[in-house]
Formats: sequence, C-alpha cells, structure tokens
Amino acid sequence: MPNPNRGACGFQSTEFEQEYERPSKSELKRQMTVLQKLGEELVNEARDRVKRVPMPEDVRDAILECQQIKDHEGRRRQLQYVGKKMRTLDEEEVAAIQRTIDSWKGLSKADTANMHAMERRRDKLLTDDKALTVLLSENPELDVQHLRTLIRNARKEQAENKPPKAYREIFQILKEIAKKNNGGKKDADEDDVEGDDDE
Repeated sequence: MPNPNRGACGFQSTEFEQEYERPSKSELKRQMTVLQKLGEELVNEARDRVKRVPMPEDVRDAILECQQIKDHEGRRRQLQYVGKKMRTLDEEEVAAIQRTIDSWKGLSKADTANMHAMERRRDKLLTDDKALTVLLSENPELDVQHLRTLIRNARKEQAENKPPKAYREIFQILKEIAKKNNGGKKDADEDDVEGDDDE
C-alpha cells in the first residue's frame, strides 16, 4: 500500500517566496554595469555640459574630478568610484540623466547630418557647374562673382595641394545659408559662440 505522506514536503510552496523578490545577482550586476557606463559617458562629456545635468552634487563632483585625472590607474579607480556614486541614485534621477544624454546625442546627430550635407554640397559646387546655378536660384542674394572666384580658387588649391582657404570659405557661406534657412537658430548659435569666448 502506498505511503500517503510520500512526496509531501510539509510546507507551502509560497512560504519562501519573499526571499526571491529581490533581483538576482546577475540582474544586479547588469544594473551596476549600466550605471557604470552611464557614469563613463558623463566623464567623457565636456565639463560645462556635466555641470548642467540634473544630479546630486556629490555625484557631479566625482565625475568632474575624474575628468581631471590623467594617470591611467588613478582614472580607472575614480571611474569605479563614479560607478559606486551612480548606484546611490534613485530611478527617477537616473532617468533624468539618461534623458539629458539622449538629448545631446539627438542634437549632435542632427548637427553631424547637416554638416555632411553642407560638405556634399560644397564638393558638388566644385565638380558640377549646374550646382552653382541651383544654389543661386535658391539664394538670389548671394554674390555670384565672389562665389565663382572662390570655386575657381578652391579647385586650384586642390590641384596644387595648397592650404584649403577658399574651400573653407565656401563651407562658411553654405553654413550661413543654412543658418538663415533655419530662422532663429542663427541667434542661438551666436549666443553659444559668445558664451565660449567668455571661458
């Protein structure tokens, strides 16, 4: 006759559930790694940007101090300390920092795309005479003679491996056109430049 108690363990399976509610070691390690990387991203940013990130003063100080350390081993230790400081933040503070970093990336991606577009347009101006006609039809206020001279000089610079003075000047003209087409962005850019001069 089978034993009725066989296989019965004597306790409810939910008895120890509370023990397992906290994250596993692997999950904790993943979270620590994410926060460490977030700290490293901030260390690699410009100091004035870091100062504007919403975070506790002690965390910011650790990041700014790490930026100043040139010694490899000292920097590595300080980076670990930054990671430790990052782990003291609550979820909302981490989310605010992440949003700030994401906004920088979005800006820089857009800026990079615009810059590449201007570089392509400049190269087209040097290789295709029709490109100048298109540019002038879009921007009739431009000085035709000056632009033709710049394009001729830029081609000469390239042919003779001379410093790209005219080549750069064409880029600056295209940059001014882009600023004008973006409306109020020009003023914001000028404010940034003035802010840089103060430092």
